[in-house]
Amino acid sequence: MAPAMQIDIQEYMTKGVERIVAEAIKATLRNPRESAFMARFAASSRKASKKRKQAQQQGEHIPPFLIASITSQCNLHCAGCYSRCTNATVDTAPAELLSSEEWTRIFREAEEMGISFILLAGGEPMLRRDVIEAAGTVPGILFPIFTNGTYMDTRYFGLLDRCRNLVPIMSIEGGRQITDERRGPGVYDRLIKNMDECRRRQLIFGASITVTTKNIREVTSEDFVREIEERGCKAVIYVEYVPVDSDRGADAGLAPGDAERDYLTGEIARLRREHPEMVYISFPGDEKSSGGCVAAGRGFFHINVHGGAEPCPFSPYSDVNVKESSLREALQSRLFKALQDDGILADDHEGGCVLYEKRDQIEALLHMLQ
Repeated sequence: MAPAMQIDIQEYMTKGVERIVAEAIKATLRNPRESAFMARFAASSRKASKKRKQAQQQGEHIPPFLIASITSQCNLHCAGCYSRCTNATVDTAPAELLSSEEWTRIFREAEEMGISFILLAGGEPMLRRDVIEAAGTVPGILFPIFTNGTYMDTRYFGLLDRCRNLVPIMSIEGGRQITDERRGPGVYDRLIKNMDECRRRQLIFGASITVTTKNIREVTSEDFVREIEERGCKAVIYVEYVPVDSDRGADAGLAPGDAERDYLTGEIARLRREHPEMVYISFPGDEKSSGGCVAAGRGFFHINVHGGAEPCPFSPYSDVNVKESSLREALQSRLFKALQDDGILADDHEGGCVLYEKRDQIEALLHMLQ
């Protein structure tokens, strides 16, 4: 196994996206409208980076990323889904979700602060077309949309075509057999059809892969990576499966152990060397090269469907809500500050997600702050 490459993950992601945007500008020169948009976004990205640096000089740290869970509803029942097992994802939409107007305010505050990327998550985020349309009106931010792909219809492709800051990140588990086994019959073919349509329209898109003991070798294989690359994929995000208690229905046997994590680290280092035209992110594996977990505002934070500011989707604890505060105030959360100052984010742990592993400690800390 090749040695893991030391990498500043925030810098890698930012530069990687900027490179993809530059490539997109070249690819869309035949369409002046599209080329002009991508050039404006590249300028916005540089402006946001300057804002973050200026804030840092004044003692305020602004992360480049925000994760926004815009719905808890989903139409699929993927095997071993962490979100369903913790009741964060449900079949029907709960009451008191943030409105599209409230999300628009958050997006615009983020742009003003210098946040460059807002990852739209769920549930299935494409069930909130109103929020995604609102995101399209904030061209200074890139919005990766973490989607299962089943709602990508003609209207959505039209929206993605008009608003090039909306980037679908489609969830796939590998080939047809393993994808349909976990996500449901026919999902793989739908994803491939979506990828081909994105390529036809010259849309930037990526893939999100939940890494389990069953698919780890397949999704890092040369055949799989080359196939999605040839279909136009520009980014691959590997997310280690996070188990929950067995009595709540999750299959803990899916969770990667130390051997699998070492293997994944080596393979991602190889892919970054051999396929530099794509961006590869490993969560939480890249923490090791970033000085620990980058949640709780170090590199990103999470806004849940009800407006609670949380360290991370895998750490659903909050002491401030953006319904009653600005986004900047939420970033100054006492919980976030305590996690950063107490060193929990950089603590040694058995592997995987440190915040999930230390959830009892975080619950105790939150209780103490209240």
